[in-house]
Formats: sequence, structure tokens, C-alpha cells
Amino acid sequence: MPTIVIFHLLFCCLLLASAIAITEFSRRLFRSVTAAPKLAIPAAKTNSLIPDATPSIAVVIPAYNEEINLRSCVEAVLQSQLKASQTLEVWIADDESSDRTGEIAQQLVREDPRVHLISVPPRPTDRVWRGKNWACTQAAEQVQSEYLLFIDADVRLEPQAIAAALHEAQTHQTDLLSIAPEIMCGCLTEWLVQPLMMSVLAVGFNFDAVNQADDPTAFAAGPFMLFRRASYEKIGGHRAVAEQMVEDVELGRLVKQNKLKLRYILGLGLVKVRMYQNFAALWEGWTKNYYMGANKNLGMTLYSAFVLSLVYVVPWLGLIWLVVSAQLSVISYRLLEINHQWVVNSYLALCCLTTIAIALQYVFRKRSVKSFGQPLRYWLLTGVGGAIVVAIALVSIIKTETGWGWTWRGRSLSTPKP
Repeated sequence: MPTIVIFHLLFCCLLLASAIAITEFSRRLFRSVTAAPKLAIPAAKTNSLIPDATPSIAVVIPAYNEEINLRSCVEAVLQSQLKASQTLEVWIADDESSDRTGEIAQQLVREDPRVHLISVPPRPTDRVWRGKNWACTQAAEQVQSEYLLFIDADVRLEPQAIAAALHEAQTHQTDLLSIAPEIMCGCLTEWLVQPLMMSVLAVGFNFDAVNQADDPTAFAAGPFMLFRRASYEKIGGHRAVAEQMVEDVELGRLVKQNKLKLRYILGLGLVKVRMYQNFAALWEGWTKNYYMGANKNLGMTLYSAFVLSLVYVVPWLGLIWLVVSAQLSVISYRLLEINHQWVVNSYLALCCLTTIAIALQYVFRKRSVKSFGQPLRYWLLTGVGGAIVVAIALVSIIKTETGWGWTWRGRSLSTPKP
């Protein structure tokens, strides 16, 4: 049997596995999204969304070098449509920023009395504090509101978002309401990676499982976490997860472990976030979170990388091999006079399976457009995006386990040596 035929058969096996993986991944994704509760879009009269007993709420925004985002984020919060009796405060926790974050925050304080600024002191050296946990802790200790809403500076809230979230939280007696935001993309890398990552999260953390009290699956999205203050204090707040890099997931786990109510819903149209501005930030952000988000489960992380390779990368590798092998077949046939029928039959089988795999992937991606509010842009580069996601998973393992290059905006996340 000619060598090129053997390669054809190997690719046929991979493509068959890819078709099966795409089908199953798609099934799980849409089962998760279909079961996901959605943040209610306010009616014409916003007041109809707000409970009669309107609670006080403090919005906490940890900010480290957020000069690009801070003003837009805070101004969006201040435009929230709430009852006149509603007490709304905004607390900016400037986490030792080296850019104009502090200056912008001071301007916002002067412009609106509802805005407060905390200059976060240096982190204690008696224990490890990672990410935004120290900043969130400092802010939370200053406020007395009934509800605490933690959002990131890159989040943009629609005017009705907070009212709708409070209505949701009170209606379902939720201790932690976390909202999966609509992801905004601005550069090519974001378009390639972010829609894929949203699918990965929806499959890995099934909405229905997260919302079941008797299911151990727990997840929370850091960009929007609305706590009942008493519940936040009961689980120990961000202080209880000081060493955790993916603090949102850990806080979700603590809520369930303490027999409190965790609710995870979709917030398309009301809560939006652009997580990263460029490839460097995206790479740094996801490689710090991916492995930790899987609870440092090595086997699960490697398995997810393998599955994602089948779902997103293999169909396009099959297409590339089709083009390359077509040229090789012509050359081999002319020079060596190999068995032409063997090559033709195996090549036709490869064509069929490649077409099926890519068609399945297209249908899957197109169906996911409605789920995440992402247009089908740059779909033909799905293989490139998939390869980046797989690389992120593998590099995240290396960074987390070794501490090499494990940073966020230049801050090392590795545990200091005693």
C-alpha cells in the first residue's frame, strides 16, 4: 500500500473522530445554553423590574492600570435607572496603579458624590494575595450596603442592568448571582479566540448543573458577581480566596459548600465586556486562568485540549492535507507509477470526511451565534483560533506549575520563595 494512502487513512480516522467530537460538543453546548436562565430585559417602564423593597447596593470596581476603561465603566454604572429611593454607591479600588487610573478616579469622585475612591495599600507579606482579591477585600470592608456588586473595569452595563439583576436576585432569593456577559471583540485575535472560549466555558460549566443546589458543579463569572452582603461575609469574602487566581470560580464553590444559593445566568444585551485589547493581553489573561479554572486538574485540562483539537483544528488540517496530498499524488503517480486506484479511492474518502467535518463545524458555529451574540466573523479561520486555544491550555499548565511567565499585567503570580 503506498505511503500516501496510509496517511490518507490516518487522516480519515482523525476526521471521523472530529465529526463525532463536533456533534457531541455541539449537543452539550446547546443543552447548556438552552437551560440557561436569562437576565430579563426591562419592560418599557423600568420601575416594573424593581422590587418594592428596594435594597441598597454598592458597586465595587477593582482597578489596576485601567486608565483605558475606568471612566466609561463608572459612567455606565452611574446611568443606572433605579428608583429614587435606591441607594447606589460606586467604590473604585485603585490597586497601586502606575498609569492614570488614580487621577481619573479622583476626577470621577469630584464629579459625582456617589463615587468613592480607595487607594489600596500594599499587600501584606504574611500570606499570598493574588489577582484582585486584596483590592476587593479593602473595598468591601468600607461599605455597608445590603448588596455588593463586583464588576471589572472593562464591563459596560446598560442602564437597566442593575435593576434587572436585583429583581432576579430577590425573586430567586439568591446569595450570589453571577451573570455571563456578552463578549465584545475589537481585534482579530479576539474574534478568533473569544467565541471559542465562551463555548468551552458553557460546556465545561453547564448552566443547569451550576444552578442545581444538589450538584457540586460551581461557577461564577468575575465580570459580574452580585452578592447578598450577609452571604458574602458568611463565606469569608475575597479574603477566603486570597491565594486563588480564579477567585470567581472559587467563590462560587464556597457559596455551594456553605449551602447557600448560587445562580448563574446569561446577560446578553445588558451586561457587556471586552476582556482584552490585543493578543498579548489575551494570551497573558487566558494562560493565567485556563488551568486554574479547571481546578488544576491535569488530566481534564489535557483532555480538553485534545477534544478542542478535534472540534476546531482537525477539519482544517484535513483540508490542508487534501491540497498537499493532491500535489504529492500527481508527482508520485508520474514518477513511480503507483497504484492509481488506491490513491483515488482513499483521496475521495478523505474529501468526503473533510467536507462533513467542516460542514458540521460551520453548522455548530452558526447555531452558537444566537447563544453568545457573536456574528459569524472570520469563521474560515476557526482552525487558527482553535490552535491558539489549544496552545493556551497547554501553556497554562506550564506557567501555573512552574511559575514561569505566570503574570498579569506584569505582576508575577508565582508563590514567593521563603
